[in-house]
Amino acid sequence: MTTNANARAAALRALHVPGSPLVLPNIWDAASARAVVAAGFPVVATGSAAVAPVLGYEDGETTPPGVMFEAVARIARAVPVPVTADLERGYGLAPAELVERLADTGAVGLNLEDSDPATGTMVDAGKQADFLAAVRAAAADAGVDLVLNARVDTFAHGEGTQAQRLAEAVERGRGYLRAGADCVYPILASDPDVIRVLADEIGGPVNVLFRPGVPSLTELGALGVARVSFGHGLHAAAQAHLATMLTAIGSGASPYDA
Repeated sequence: MTTNANARAAALRALHVPGSPLVLPNIWDAASARAVVAAGFPVVATGSAAVAPVLGYEDGETTPPGVMFEAVARIARAVPVPVTADLERGYGLAPAELVERLADTGAVGLNLEDSDPATGTMVDAGKQADFLAAVRAAAADAGVDLVLNARVDTFAHGEGTQAQRLAEAVERGRGYLRAGADCVYPILASDPDVIRVLADEIGGPVNVLFRPGVPSLTELGALGVARVSFGHGLHAAAQAHLATMLTAIGSGASPYDA
């Protein structure tokens, strides 16, 4: 990784400000990445559940690693801003190879989740912290600065009451920060009281997934959130609009009135 790439990583990290969140409208290809930059956003983020179907695969680490990294590289080449890539749980790669292959794409950040992409089973918190620490150590050994966003899946795949899942999310988040993560991503957290606890108690930047029912961007900032992602939501909406247009064409109508 070049000095310029490390500077982009530092710039990406600096944008994680609790109360003034970095907003990431996740994209799926070079064209959508360029649209995000044209709209004035300072960072491009991929979403695995959006990129995978574009490449002809299902989400859940069914995309061959080489295919995914090639896609990330095309996106990074297409834009002049930092790129962060959703890499699920690392596609089974050893930390050193994961870091090397990501650095080769030109991306300077990554998401790593703590449930098994194939089964949804939660990974032991200690094991996941060790994995994150190994990724951070591999990056340091390679002279690579990467912004590591540690996804916490307790609200998606955890067990117990909402209060128990919240407590586990806080504990996992703290452990992941100690392991070297820059930001913690408790995906599917949506209740404002829950989000406030996460932001107050994890002890580092918190990422929230924006979707219907989640507080507004302004409200998320007031709750102390440092990063807001859109996941595959924009891609799903674009596909739904395409389906509407195709239905119009099939009925003999103009798709541009749909």
